[in-house]
Amino acid sequence: MDETRETRVKRLRMRAGHRGIKEMDLILGGWAERHLDAADDATLDAFETVMAEADHDLYQWVSGQAEAPEGLRPFLELLSEEMRGQATGR
Repeated sequence: MDETRETRVKRLRMRAGHRGIKEMDLILGGWAERHLDAADDATLDAFETVMAEADHDLYQWVSGQAEAPEGLRPFLELLSEEMRGQATGR
């Protein structure tokens, strides 16, 4: 049985806000709330790929403490830029 778009978005939103560490709940959950409804399939695929990674790795990549794997960089750069913009009030 194929998952509908609506079900996929709901599943991703739930997983994004209920991670292993609070920082990633806020970062991924916040992004999901702001962007998942309007995201195209490629963006949903990229988000789902990022969601499969370990929280500690994701936090280091998003915060710039470590270099992200090349395949994840485009999405993580967007996530990092948005996170920095919110921290500075932009």
